[in-house]
Amino acid sequence: MGSPVNGPALRVGVVGVGNISQQYFEHFPALPGLALTAVADLDVDRARSVGDAQGVRGTSVDELLAADDVDVVLNLTIPAAHAEVATRALDAGKHVYGEKPLALATAEAAPVLELAERSGLRVGSAPDTVLGTGIQTARAALDDGLIGDPVGAAVSWSAPGHELWHPAPAFYYQPGGGPLLDMGPYYLTSLVQFFGPVARVSGSATRSTRERTIATGPFAGAPIPVDVDTHVVAVLEHASGVVSTVTVSFEVWATRAPLFEVHGTAGSLAVPDPNRFSDPVSIATADDREWRELPVSAGYADAGRGYGLADMAHAIATDRPHRASGDLAFHVLEVMEAVQTASREHTVVTVASRVDRPETVPAGATPGSW
Repeated sequence: MGSPVNGPALRVGVVGVGNISQQYFEHFPALPGLALTAVADLDVDRARSVGDAQGVRGTSVDELLAADDVDVVLNLTIPAAHAEVATRALDAGKHVYGEKPLALATAEAAPVLELAERSGLRVGSAPDTVLGTGIQTARAALDDGLIGDPVGAAVSWSAPGHELWHPAPAFYYQPGGGPLLDMGPYYLTSLVQFFGPVARVSGSATRSTRERTIATGPFAGAPIPVDVDTHVVAVLEHASGVVSTVTVSFEVWATRAPLFEVHGTAGSLAVPDPNRFSDPVSIATADDREWRELPVSAGYADAGRGYGLADMAHAIATDRPHRASGDLAFHVLEVMEAVQTASREHTVVTVASRVDRPETVPAGATPGSW
């Protein structure tokens, strides 16, 4: 693995070696500034097996957090453990980058960011998919005024439920999961990239009485308790004046609704899925109103999971802000929390936090050269 242009590689210890970890391992060898040194899991035997496969040490969580050869903890645990593991990593003097959401609630997340600030350490958070050429090209088109002044955006992500494909999907239906906290971060992070922070939120949410069972794997046929809302609709008022509507659902068997569109005074953008890195962006202008594909104009090319961590490693080496930041993840978490409150209390909720739009990823950039 390579090094950033200004310093040695950041030594990475992974906590949690479930399904998502394989996507990170796949991209580590190509990422400058990162060196995988250890992996850990509550199941130490699994950690050792994965460590052997990756050519690194597999160990317990306690041993990894105490290790001298780990500079940053990549936290891939379940959402309920995100804040605890991040706090322990920071207490051990290590930077931390985690999967989304940042925590189950802002009350858990705020102390993590405060501890990092006091300790002079960085907190980063997925999704880093928004750093790929898809979302970044859409952002560049907006910043260049290709559709005039943005007015509104519409998101409609839906599926029947993750139990149809995931072998152990129960956590998707517990606090920290559901379509809002599981899929919402991709879209909300993109919307903040496009239009800046959200100021006010309204919304409504519900869940069906449908019984859910695991469809595949060793637990096929097992029932899944549902303790979260499974169909969520929100209206977001950005501080910039743009209004976004967001629907996320585990209740939709089929749909023809556009996934993600942005509309402006001089045209519209068809935005690619922000759960992916590099799908194309299309534009229709007021002049012809016919969709055409835009050339790539920004973003990390051929990106994958781990690019946000590599971006953070280079930011540490060059003393710059990193793009997939804890502050951005906190704002997105507060927005999601506000949606839940608005639904429960049937009111409009003010979002207190503010965050700057991260710097655009220039076309042709690598995480070690921006």
